[in-house]
Amino acid sequence: MVGCLYIQDWSSELIKKIIDYQNSFVSFFNPQNGLYIRTGIINDKGCDTGEDPFMAFFPQLVDIGIMGHCVHGTSELCLQSGVQCYQSGSVINEPNMLLTDFKEIIDQCKYKTFQVALGGRGDPDQHESFKEIVSYCAGNEVVPNFTTSGFSMTDKSAALCREYCGAVAVSWYRQKHTTAAIKKLLNADVKTNIHYVLDKNSVEEAIWLLKNRAFPEGINAVVFLLHKPVGLGEEENQLKIEDPFTSEFFSLTEQSGYPFRLGFDSCTIPAFIEYNLAIDHCFVDTCEGARFSCYITPDLKMVPCSFDQHQRWVYDLTRNSIAKGWYSQQFEDFRDRLSSSCPDCSERDKCMGGCPIKPDIVLCSKLKKNKK
Repeated sequence: MVGCLYIQDWSSELIKKIIDYQNSFVSFFNPQNGLYIRTGIINDKGCDTGEDPFMAFFPQLVDIGIMGHCVHGTSELCLQSGVQCYQSGSVINEPNMLLTDFKEIIDQCKYKTFQVALGGRGDPDQHESFKEIVSYCAGNEVVPNFTTSGFSMTDKSAALCREYCGAVAVSWYRQKHTTAAIKKLLNADVKTNIHYVLDKNSVEEAIWLLKNRAFPEGINAVVFLLHKPVGLGEEENQLKIEDPFTSEFFSLTEQSGYPFRLGFDSCTIPAFIEYNLAIDHCFVDTCEGARFSCYITPDLKMVPCSFDQHQRWVYDLTRNSIAKGWYSQQFEDFRDRLSSSCPDCSERDKCMGGCPIKPDIVLCSKLKKNKK
């Protein structure tokens, strides 16, 4: 059983609240600024124990792959910019998600999911039903967000983003269309982020951009995403814990005074522990796959994470519900790997061993030693 209601915070903004009776915690989401907070596990006396809940009764973030293929040659732009598409956009061409299927997903998520990330094998703003998709989300109290190359971003699309979306991220492709899209979004008063893939070839540039505060003015945040050897991603391009540039980059995250926020995907969390960086671990979380989030492909295959491109933990939604998939054996197996990893490590509760899909990307020297 779950309760969902609205409360007023001290600034009089509407805050969405979900009470998860099954896992004994409460989560809050501010749809106006994207602030998301979970309590610790609440005991029988109604007190927060400070212990993090392991999972939610239903995914609170759903990553929906509405795009089955790239359009306008954007797949080649990834290669030109040095970004190796983990969805294999330049070699796989499949139909986009049907609008009816998307609406069914949102219908199941209403009052259970705070927000969705629109994605897949191409730019979501190029989906033939983009307006209907984002408006249907907003009309059902689910906030849509997405990442785009920005190649075909128009003023009309930017206006739709302003009306319906929470935030839009532009992939850092180091090309004219990158900055042009950022300007269009900022001019439309859209909360705009940059998604930067962090790998062996890009880490030096990232260091320079941070040191010189050289990212475009006006952006909300730069979110660093760890390169994964999935799809077209090459193993030799992985960031290594022993690389001196890796430690230099993460040391810069402790500095203040940036004119934008810094964000990181959960795959990078082991590095923060490895380098013992001065961060409050109450504000970070490790892999949320099958715990608080999931990914749904354009043809309705549900997996714990979009990087499970081989669909090792796949659950078919064509005749089943998201709720059933959430408690399927496939998802339980994924959660078991997180709950049982690195049992002898004193820091295991902070990172749960890192990525179950690609363990080699985990930036942890202890893990490397244990494999030898």
